[in-house]
Amino acid sequence: MAQSFQTDPLKDSRQARLRLVADGQLPPGVLREEIDASWRRSLGHGLDCLEGERSDFFHDLRLLLDDNRMLIDAATPEMEYLVTQQGRAGLVILGDAQANVLAIEGPDDYLKQPGLRDLRPGSCWSETLCGTNAIGTAVVEGRPTLINCGEHYLDRLSPFSCTSVPLRDPQGRIVGVLDVTREGIMAQPQDSLTMLMLAAGNIESRLFGLCYPDHLVLAFHSRPQYLGSAWHGLLALSLDGEVLAANERACELLQLSRETLTGRRASELIGERSPQFIARLLQGGISSVQTAKGEFFFRTLQVPRPASPGTGVPPRTRPGAVARPLEDLAGQDTRYARALRMARQGLASDLPVLLLGETGTGKEVVARALHQSGRRADKPFVAVNCAAIPEGLIESELFGYREGAFTGSRRGGMVGRLMQAQGGTLFLDEIGDMPLALQARLLRVLQERKVAPLGAAEEQDIDVALICATHHDLKRLVLEKHFREDLYYRINGVSLRLPSLRERSDLEQMVASVLHRHGAAHVTLDRPLAELLGSYDWPGNIRQLEMVLRAALAMREEGETVIGLDHLTDSLLDELTGSCRQSGSIRENEMELIRTSLERHQGNVSAAADALGISRATLYRKLKQMGK
Repeated sequence: MAQSFQTDPLKDSRQARLRLVADGQLPPGVLREEIDASWRRSLGHGLDCLEGERSDFFHDLRLLLDDNRMLIDAATPEMEYLVTQQGRAGLVILGDAQANVLAIEGPDDYLKQPGLRDLRPGSCWSETLCGTNAIGTAVVEGRPTLINCGEHYLDRLSPFSCTSVPLRDPQGRIVGVLDVTREGIMAQPQDSLTMLMLAAGNIESRLFGLCYPDHLVLAFHSRPQYLGSAWHGLLALSLDGEVLAANERACELLQLSRETLTGRRASELIGERSPQFIARLLQGGISSVQTAKGEFFFRTLQVPRPASPGTGVPPRTRPGAVARPLEDLAGQDTRYARALRMARQGLASDLPVLLLGETGTGKEVVARALHQSGRRADKPFVAVNCAAIPEGLIESELFGYREGAFTGSRRGGMVGRLMQAQGGTLFLDEIGDMPLALQARLLRVLQERKVAPLGAAEEQDIDVALICATHHDLKRLVLEKHFREDLYYRINGVSLRLPSLRERSDLEQMVASVLHRHGAAHVTLDRPLAELLGSYDWPGNIRQLEMVLRAALAMREEGETVIGLDHLTDSLLDELTGSCRQSGSIRENEMELIRTSLERHQGNVSAAADALGISRATLYRKLKQMGK
């Protein structure tokens, strides 16, 4: 078997490269099998493993972004979450099916390091150009890929480690790659891979919704706790029960090829008449169906919006995300509930709404709920993340352009986001990051209610409700001359501050709500985990809470209805205990509870487990951890 580097990986890999340059061939047994195969492909492409940074493999970024808009929209929320998990420890990168870089999130100083200065949006990192690297190699291999420190083909990339996961569309084609890049050896690659797999699952679920906006999208699995995980099957169904698309997991679960599965009726797969099955799915919640291949649990992820009265055509809106009712967002927080009601009333009176809050507090969720609760609910909801679009492209994204407006412009031009939102709601997220020059043009559009695409002489009337959001202190930005004072007062009709998770007193109800949304309403937390979550600072807010609970749900054994500390990966547990606001060891407290319960029940494991509210399997697992 191929050996990994045992001593100094950087020194050993450099020696292997020098031998490669001197002998023209790679000595066997030096690298892991998959890395060895990639190095040999790289050698076959005629690449020099000692070459420096390059500037000749960049594409027109504007065209790349236009061609991959759906993928970028689906991936942006997950990239933002991954950045909160990474902190300043690395980069999160989104690539397309040809290994072209579409977006990079993370600390800018990473990109200034030797070896990475040619890593930027628009650059191509295919194996044919850059040799072994996680983005390009994942495209070739079509599977999750780890390139650890020293394993890149190019010597200049040796100090870095990368993990990548391919992203597939509903037809199973690779449409992109999600990558995490760090400096140094990746000590716990499995944790990074699990985190990326969960994010990739969410992105692919959104792609189903974006590709099939007028159809049912549902998740299913033979075990209900896997609904909402990276391991559930996905199906897109027409309202008469025809299977339109299926992901790879769906094919595995149903033991059918994608070609055999698509085009069939749901009734052929589940043994239940399509109308009755569709009616159950439309009611929401989790449905259980006994099929020839065993019992499956289904959960609806997307329901087609009803057609506008008299049109027979579903209204145009950004699909893939079903808005939550506004009244559910505040939970038990009466002050927050009052603020939400005032924001709804303001929007109903055509006042702009400004949402303020930390990253992860759910600003887009609130914006979408405000839109759905008003008279424009049957019209488009268009979201624009001002911080995620390169500065040079924001203007064309917002206002659109006519054909020939600039070199490389798309044939036929492009309709801007403002006109896409016509009649509905425009949501400008992270407006505090909008360039000053563009702020002036936006102010004029909001004042005159007219917009002219780039390259067009005539103006068009617009009618949109406006919701803006930012995590910045806009008043401070105004004082520092980074944000226009007149624009601030134009967008600040009704201001709503979203409380951070650590400020809320209804964490228990929020946990229950998240579990319910992910089909686990019957699941509860044991006391040590509940105490840990209650004492944590939650820098990533609701988004982070949701990911922690989803990860814990995915680690349950069959039949378990209580999740605890042993359902958390070591990296998650270290993170949660590292910022704990209470003293003492959570694991020690848990073990003390177990010892006390066993003593009280004279060593009877079943009775002790019942008293603790956990299964016998979980208790045995904990006893094993204690060395009992």
